[in-house]
Parts: sequence; C-alpha cells; structure tokens
Amino acid sequence: MDYVENRMAQEAAKPTPSPEVQTIATPINFILLSLFLLVLYYQIRPKPKVVLPAAPPPVVFKTFTPPTLLPFNGQNNMPVYLAVRGRVFDVTSGRNFYGPGGPYANFAGRDASRGLACGSFDEEMLTEDLQAPLDKLEGLGPDEMEALKGWEERFEEKYLVVGKLVAVGDEGKEEIKA
Repeated sequence: MDYVENRMAQEAAKPTPSPEVQTIATPINFILLSLFLLVLYYQIRPKPKVVLPAAPPPVVFKTFTPPTLLPFNGQNNMPVYLAVRGRVFDVTSGRNFYGPGGPYANFAGRDASRGLACGSFDEEMLTEDLQAPLDKLEGLGPDEMEALKGWEERFEEKYLVVGKLVAVGDEGKEEIKA
C-alpha cells in the first residue's frame, strides 16, 4: 500500500491551475477558427469565369413581299414570320403553334390576315398567287374586323414586328402621308 499512498501524495502535491489560467484549445475556439478559415477560403478562391449566352442576331426591320416572306416558315431552321394587316411579326418563339406541324403552320411565311379574321385556318384563306396584289380584306364584316384587331393586338403584345409586307413591285416605294 505504500506505493498507492505515495502516488496519492504525489498527485496531491501537484499544484492545481488557478481559474485565471485557461487553455486556448477549446471546442468553441476550434469551431470559430474553422468558420474563419472557411470564409477566408471562399473569399480568396478562384472565381469561375462568367460565360454569357450567345445573343441572338439583331433583327433588322425589312420590307417583305409575299415571295420573300415565304421562306420564313420555320423549315430548315429558318425563323417563323407571319404578316397581319401589312405588318410582319417574328413568331419564332411560338414555333409549336406557327412552325411546321403546328395548328397554324399554314400561316407561317404568309399573310394571315383573312384567315385570322374569319377564324379559319384552312389553306383557301391564303392568297394562292404570290405575285398578286395584297389582300385588301374586302368583304369582311365588322365582327371579322374586330376579331382581326384582337389577333393583331395579341401579336403586338407577344411578338416583335420585324418588317412590313408590300405587294411585289412596291418594295422601293416609300409611303407618302398627306
């Protein structure tokens, strides 16, 4: 028992640290140091380069004739344009409706005014002869003109006007307003 008593006496003889003496290695200090290092890492780490998406090519306002408008029917990766009362709208964002296979596909690349006014999406609503004068919408009643105006307003809100539609031979003529 001498050994045990001797050992206890040695332990009792060791000075106990006073309350003012504390160690820096505490769990809270370890957590704070870790947070500091994490914030520091996020501040000095290399930033990834920002890559902006490619902008679509600029659209230039053009004068179209029925034959020059026809290729813009959405086939062969072409944009989808259609005309309403002499204004050409880029309806490419509505390709599901106006592009190939869509319910309004027959209007793509064409003057859709009469068909929209009559609420008919049949081929006979389109002018067959592309060299003929533009449809003056004669014979349409007030209800049909009101329907056409509603369609036109919808297109104005949703799509960009990219040009005007004129008859073949009128491309170079400027409108003279009195």
